[in-house]
Amino acid sequence: MSLLRSHPTLAKTFLQFFIAAFLLAFANAQFLTHEQILVVFNEADSESAKLAEAYRAARNIPENQVLGLNLPLKADISRDEYQSTLLKPLREYFDSQNFWKRGKDAQGILLPIENRIRCIVLMRGVPLRITAIPSSSPADGEAPPKDPISPRDEASVDSELALFGVETLPEKGILQNAFYDSKVPLSKVNAPYLVLTARIDSSSYAICKRMINDSVATEKTGLWGRAYVDIANKIPEGDQWLNSIISRNQQYGIPTVTDRFNDTLPKNYPMTEPSLYYGWYDWNVSGPFLNTGFKFRRGAIAVHLHSFSGQQLTDPHQNWCAPLLARGAAATVGNVYEPYLHLTHHFDILHDRLLKGWSFGEAAWAAMPVASWQGITLGDPLYRPFLHIDGTGENRGEDRDFRALRAASRQWSDATDERRAKLAAAAQKLSSGNIAEGLALDYQESKDSENAAVWFNNAKTFYSRKEDQLRQDMQLIAIDRAANNTQAAISALRAALKNYGTISETAALSGWLDILDPPPPPVADPSKIPGN
Repeated sequence: MSLLRSHPTLAKTFLQFFIAAFLLAFANAQFLTHEQILVVFNEADSESAKLAEAYRAARNIPENQVLGLNLPLKADISRDEYQSTLLKPLREYFDSQNFWKRGKDAQGILLPIENRIRCIVLMRGVPLRITAIPSSSPADGEAPPKDPISPRDEASVDSELALFGVETLPEKGILQNAFYDSKVPLSKVNAPYLVLTARIDSSSYAICKRMINDSVATEKTGLWGRAYVDIANKIPEGDQWLNSIISRNQQYGIPTVTDRFNDTLPKNYPMTEPSLYYGWYDWNVSGPFLNTGFKFRRGAIAVHLHSFSGQQLTDPHQNWCAPLLARGAAATVGNVYEPYLHLTHHFDILHDRLLKGWSFGEAAWAAMPVASWQGITLGDPLYRPFLHIDGTGENRGEDRDFRALRAASRQWSDATDERRAKLAAAAQKLSSGNIAEGLALDYQESKDSENAAVWFNNAKTFYSRKEDQLRQDMQLIAIDRAANNTQAAISALRAALKNYGTISETAALSGWLDILDPPPPPVADPSKIPGN
């Protein structure tokens, strides 16, 4: 008998010591802290000021690190307005508060050489975009330039501010982000001239307030739930980012529903318990998010890749950033103008750093190759959604199954067969649809369609909600669809339509059926002249 087995009190003490040591290691990583934040709001907008105070209080930010500026009450500002209302006052405030020390580098450029503020958080009401100087864009009808990047001077306010302490920077083109793909937190990188930016902004004050509260609350429990990844098969680089996310989730025991068809997820797809979403490439919000009953799990991270995902933040039905936040996500990233794929957030890096316990602000900026460009980070930059991925944190009943999947991935990380056997037994004992579906998804990702089908069917019997049962049927149909068993897939879709006809999620079945068995074109009207 081992010493720890014979002394349960000692075993408990050892466990507490281990957990404390683990948490201390996280603390020693020196991620972004509240003492390194400057909050900026628009004095001309009363809700912007109120939101700034709510965030300051939630994160215990020092009062002199909240700055109100008299800014235009509009989303788009000119380059001159940016410089006079934001850039100049910010530099003056940093000087007056001794936040930084600036000096000249070897090339004689004045820039920060010490900086106490490492992140600026912009509140709703602060302008979003810096518009292009008209003469800098090609005239209508002109061919686009061979170099579509270096002549452009439009940008997100947020991205432009990242290097605001550096004098005489070019207004056109991009600037390299020294923190890109960093393997260590910002505090370990010698780049005092770089100030991360994030924005707490959405289509209403209430949503912004919830984003703050959800981030703080989720850090106590950890972010648990299901991931959904929609691969569009558009450009190999972007698809590879998503494949990397799926692989990482499999390692971490995060059950991940994957759609690998060219079309995006259909309208009202039964997306339940969603804590993570990554997809591309519709212009406006679509698929499961059109369901009026849809809502993300508290603290969810949700991102859709599109060139204009963050073009505006006031309409919860247009583009992607505002709609995802309106549907319950706590954080997202996006673009205000065309960024080009390689100059947008690299989703695989973002997700990897989040899983490693990083703050959202640092993970987002580690995923962004450039500054002075089009990216925005929406959400509390201090938010660490996977702070408790090790299984610590407050336990909630609704997280039980997802914690079990994670625990199994940790305990039997190198023993796949044993892990699956343990999960199979747990699913049966607990009659858990979540665990059974997680096991099915694991088999599916290993290209074991036979066992995946067995466990999708088992999950269907365990689930009580029609939406969850429907998703299992759609995943079984997806197996036939991927194998080009089109007729079998069509028959199953029609049968499911009859079975689930009373719930809104059946629109997803109709969406797939229209793709696999499109309806005939309408009969021509002989009274009308063709073409009129």
